[in-house]
Amino acid sequence: MKPAGSIVFFTVASGAGYGLLFWLGLLGAGGLIGGDGLFVLTVIGLALVLITAGLCSSLLHLGNASRAWRALSQWRSSWLSREGVAAILTYIPAIGSALCVLTGAYGWAVLLALVAALCSLATVYCTSMIYASLKPIKEWAHPLVPAGYVILSLFSGAALLATLMALAGEDPSVPALQALVFGGLGAGLKWQYWRSIDTARPLATLGTATGLGRIGTTRPLDPPHTQSNYIMREMGFRVARKHALSLRRITLWAGLALPALLAALSLVIAGPLAALLLLVATLLALAGLLLERWLMFAEATHTVTLFYRGT
Repeated sequence: MKPAGSIVFFTVASGAGYGLLFWLGLLGAGGLIGGDGLFVLTVIGLALVLITAGLCSSLLHLGNASRAWRALSQWRSSWLSREGVAAILTYIPAIGSALCVLTGAYGWAVLLALVAALCSLATVYCTSMIYASLKPIKEWAHPLVPAGYVILSLFSGAALLATLMALAGEDPSVPALQALVFGGLGAGLKWQYWRSIDTARPLATLGTATGLGRIGTTRPLDPPHTQSNYIMREMGFRVARKHALSLRRITLWAGLALPALLAALSLVIAGPLAALLLLVATLLALAGLLLERWLMFAEATHTVTLFYRGT
């Protein structure tokens, strides 16, 4: 399937923002976030900037962005609608927490930050289910897709929070440890996911679709169309196998394993060098997640393309 740059950016940027809000709320509730009110406001502000930038980017993928609000009314049956509702609801406790910090109501600030953390987790899960619920695409209708979205969001959020704490002169060991753990989990999950989709049987073939497979090899006599159409442009995109394998390795090692290793090194190194290691780890993680999300689209194969490939 043809990767959409706006959606790739949306899922990575908003995922990192939601992950940042999650760890701020969770670690803040546990008394593990140091710093003054300005630091907390900076973290909330950066998280909301990432989330908002991602959501605005996603609107570029719509045919008529002015009607996007109508999607919110289908929350009973649509994961896209549920994602939109959850995304909007997340702003309320996040902004409320920031206002409580400004007014000195720190008890309420911690409580609202925890609510924002739960809303963030719910929003990321809804985003993942938009893809996992699409049964005609075997690479998306996979049980590891929702887990991957959540784990990678928590990974990028932890790396961001660790970097911000190190730059602010705070002890970043707790979020750095979380980045190490979830980076390792993410690498293992993606390896298992790619292995699974490579060995999975196709959902259908021309033979099973037509019922003629029991006779022998089934192939069309003529192509469905004589010129390019929407399905061929959007769903006929295929990344070469050798390129996909190379990009997977880069994602796995440079985008997940190496940032996790740098986070581990920051646990035993103090001062500016630790901040530098965490900053590099965060940049590598975000770049790796952009590549991972691009691959998720590029490797997706819709069942309808069987009639265009003739196999």
